[in-house]
Amino acid sequence: MIISPLLVLFDLDGTVVDPAGVITGGISAALSEHGLAVPAPAQLQRMVGPALVSGLREIASVPETLIAQVVHTYRAGYRSHGMAASSPYPGIAECLGSLAENGVVCVIATQKPQWLAEELLQIQGLRHFFRSVHGSPRDEQEAAALEGKTTIIAAALNAHEGTFAQAVMVGDRRHDVEGAARNGLECIGVDWGFAAAGELESAGARTVVSSVRELQEELHGRL
Repeated sequence: MIISPLLVLFDLDGTVVDPAGVITGGISAALSEHGLAVPAPAQLQRMVGPALVSGLREIASVPETLIAQVVHTYRAGYRSHGMAASSPYPGIAECLGSLAENGVVCVIATQKPQWLAEELLQIQGLRHFFRSVHGSPRDEQEAAALEGKTTIIAAALNAHEGTFAQAVMVGDRRHDVEGAARNGLECIGVDWGFAAAGELESAGARTVVSSVRELQEELHGRL
């Protein structure tokens, strides 16, 4: 068996792919379509990262009887135009290619439903960079019941057990940092995503980088 020097677990939205406002805009449109109040922009930003059902329930205060309908409306819009309107952050593809050339194994660990993450990566031409993709279950209520990012990161690590010398998480929200820590991993925070000022540092990120070049240097420094 070939042992990789490094396994890198990447978050997806806000880390690898820039949703370009389609997530917050899509949530806002779905809420409006169902006659529900739309949270302030800062609150909408907080909904990017956690399970959608959790955000609708805890931040947007959507009644339980309407959550499934709002989710369906949002997902339909996201699939019809949102994924195509998103784009990889500049330099990410080159970074992933460089890591692969150096024997690094990259995987996705996201709270986005796994089937949707696979579809997004295919549309953005990034799927081939990742050895595996790990996300939430298709059932949105099951996804909301997960222990945040912890369960998904654990699944990614278990899938590659015994094939890497060390592992690290890369993400843009505190959920990435906390989920990594609960699995015994350090997390490199990226500040181009959806974290509020100081969020990643206070959550305990190993370091926070401001550019893809810095991220690539940080990862290559672990080889």
